[in-house]
Amino acid sequence: MGIKTALPAVELGLYSLVLSGALAYAGRGLLEASQDGAKRKAFRESVRPGWEYIGRKMDVADFEWVMWFTSFRNIIVFALSGHVLFAKLCTMVAPQLRSWMYAVYGVLAVVGTMGPWYLLLLLGHCVSLYVVSLSGQPWLCLSLGLASLASFKLDPLISWQSGFVTGTFDLQEVLFHGGSGFTVLRCISFALESCAHPERRYSLADLLKYNFYLPFFFFGPIMTFDRFHAQTLGIPQVSQMDPVRPEGELWRIRAQAVLSMVAIVAVDIFFHFFYILTIPSDLKYAHRLPDSALAGLAYSNLVYDWVKAAVLFGVVNTVARLDHLDPPRPPKCITALYVFAETHFDRGINDWLCKYVYDHIGGEHSAVIPELGATVATFAITTLWLGPCDIVYLWSCLNCFGLNFELWIQKLAVWGPLAQIEMSRRVRAIFGAMNFWAIVMYNLVSLNSLEFTEMVAQRLLLKGFPRTTLAVLFVTYCGVQLVKERERTLALEEDQKQDKEKLE
Repeated sequence: MGIKTALPAVELGLYSLVLSGALAYAGRGLLEASQDGAKRKAFRESVRPGWEYIGRKMDVADFEWVMWFTSFRNIIVFALSGHVLFAKLCTMVAPQLRSWMYAVYGVLAVVGTMGPWYLLLLLGHCVSLYVVSLSGQPWLCLSLGLASLASFKLDPLISWQSGFVTGTFDLQEVLFHGGSGFTVLRCISFALESCAHPERRYSLADLLKYNFYLPFFFFGPIMTFDRFHAQTLGIPQVSQMDPVRPEGELWRIRAQAVLSMVAIVAVDIFFHFFYILTIPSDLKYAHRLPDSALAGLAYSNLVYDWVKAAVLFGVVNTVARLDHLDPPRPPKCITALYVFAETHFDRGINDWLCKYVYDHIGGEHSAVIPELGATVATFAITTLWLGPCDIVYLWSCLNCFGLNFELWIQKLAVWGPLAQIEMSRRVRAIFGAMNFWAIVMYNLVSLNSLEFTEMVAQRLLLKGFPRTTLAVLFVTYCGVQLVKERERTLALEEDQKQDKEKLE
């Protein structure tokens, strides 16, 4: 039975029933644990009053999420709304200056938020990488770019440069690292594209327009310079009074905006009933959870991180699509991931790394040694981007191993006698279930803590073996089969669409 073979409807129905029941059972355990632990002393700092009229408290352990949608909510809405309004006004009055308007508005927003000295600091990095790009040497551009990135991640330079920020406020550190880190990645992209296409003669103005596009400036996602330039600076559409949108584009933009708002409300409701971020910080209390609730807690931590990224990029991408850009899509849902090759929480950075590092070194990713070199180089730069520390080192090593191990298994499957064995879809789903939990464990290290990850691994793999281990793997197997069925359906629809286009 091939990988694209459909499973019986009854079997798929059974998988859906098992998965739904398991999620409901785990959710019930988490809900009871959240209610019982709400008054614990260890929860006081991160479980604060919420909906008092129904007696519910709220999990506020995620500092960034709380700041985005409380004290900084109005500022974010004001800044992005101003960007949209000025873009529309400029389109009506002087459409040929839209790209300049984006840059000027972004510069003013950065100055108003972080101060003029921070702007001068970033301009210094931009100018230095622009000058190096004139040499036409990619290795020199990448080396200086990584050195610039390191200066924002390692002491003593990071402490010195953070002093350029004017004033102090709650999100200062987040905005500082976001703005500076993404600025360096954009400058590297500009420099490498300049080296790859010297005939195009990109200017410093092109770099500044690219870097100071406000919706992408602080939090991304990052678009490589060639894509951004083609969509904003290098196409005639920008100079048109009323750029033409594809049919149904405005409806999709509205739908994305509504979906982002629904997700924000859903997370707010969820945190009033499930304290999934606070419970792992109290290991003594987490030890009391039943195995099913503990597995659900580990899984829900990764799902929340995906939702957080999806909401952030969804809001930003809505504004970018109003500006006639085609930004990187939100990351793939963690529930649909069962291979390391598709695991990422920021599609923009993933595309950047693939274009300039991973694909450049690994080629077609079919040979073991080049693939090992490509993954090591990619995760080395990712480690620098995240900020070198013990947890990041461990996270990088684990995920680098997982990515290479997949390739080794693929090579082994087509070697010698094993090549004559056709693995059925069910057998592949078993491996996919085990791989899914490897992805969960490897990423839980960085999203939560090493101690909590060790506790989850011991409970699910050692103390809970074989009953809990097999039960969790079977539920995951059901989920993988449903994901595969969805992928099979989408692939068939795409094939039918292509066949129809060929006939027309």
